[in-house]
Amino acid sequence: MPQEVRGVIARAKGEPVTVETIVVPDPGPGEAVVEVQACGVCHTDLHYREGGINDEFPFLLGHEAAGVVESVGPGVTDVAPGDFVILNWRAVCGSCRSCLKGKPQYCFATHNATQKMTLKDGTELSPALGIGAFCDKTLVAAGQCTKVDPAAQPEVAGLLGCGVMAGLGAAMNTGGVSRGDTVAVFGCGGVGDAAIEGSRLAGAKTIVAVDIDDTKLEWAKDFGATHTINATKEDPVERIRELTDGNGADVTIEAIGLPKTYEQAFYARDLAGTVVLVGVPNPDMTIELPFIELFGRGGALKSSWYGDCLPSRDFPMLIDLYLQGRLNLDGFVSETIGIDDVEEAFHKMEQGGVLRSVVVL
Repeated sequence: MPQEVRGVIARAKGEPVTVETIVVPDPGPGEAVVEVQACGVCHTDLHYREGGINDEFPFLLGHEAAGVVESVGPGVTDVAPGDFVILNWRAVCGSCRSCLKGKPQYCFATHNATQKMTLKDGTELSPALGIGAFCDKTLVAAGQCTKVDPAAQPEVAGLLGCGVMAGLGAAMNTGGVSRGDTVAVFGCGGVGDAAIEGSRLAGAKTIVAVDIDDTKLEWAKDFGATHTINATKEDPVERIRELTDGNGADVTIEAIGLPKTYEQAFYARDLAGTVVLVGVPNPDMTIELPFIELFGRGGALKSSWYGDCLPSRDFPMLIDLYLQGRLNLDGFVSETIGIDDVEEAFHKMEQGGVLRSVVVL
């Protein structure tokens, strides 16, 4: 029968979030109910609260989560009650034009739960990224549950559900960083530091971190940055060229979503190098580059969606690397908080004082 649990709700644009009672239905065909153990506070949740994604209020926030499957609906075979899972927002459909081309990491029709979670008065909720995990239990499509080794702590495992995976994948999947490469990462928040960590894992020789905050640049060193640049004190393009024998980096990764830093990333790459955009720009932003530079520099300009990850492939592998001590997921957790502290965590995020606050339920 339906269950009543606590959930973090954004009722209107720009208003503080509230913790309210929500109703979670029993799972239907292809669905699962997951007991959420931990959920990271991601910028995307703040974008939902601010109306930056769409206006389908009220939202049930939270999406960067891990937990245990409580129950499954008819036809579900990939996960079972008791499985430890990371939730993902790329539950591939297997039948869209991208999946049929053998590129499920770009699936254009990912699955979400068919039923809706509601407030007690019956008001339907819009779950953030089709997940809604700032709650004790959530209803998702079974394909949104990726089974991983339960030896991993949920507060670190859940980070692969969004931001950390986006950064790791921007380097390892989209950027194709390989042994001996030089990499420059613009923006050293959670996603940027994950791109630095991914570059280190891939064997990059030189990893340059660029930011305007000395504290964040110190954090970047913990994830593998070999050099740091404060862009308020020196020109990052010139300095990156100095560090790469005058050539520029093989791969540059923009993890902020600003035209100015994208332009810097463009000019800081080597001939035939790759620029990866993983930072999310605002809809009204534009950029202008000399057309001859696009031609003359060659290489590739890429956008990275969710780190171009395939959760069923990448999540278990990355958790194994973490358990082997080769992937520094612990370093991303700045603090653990309760479900009533999400609004305060948003303020800390806006001030740049944390990499990740993680709600532990």
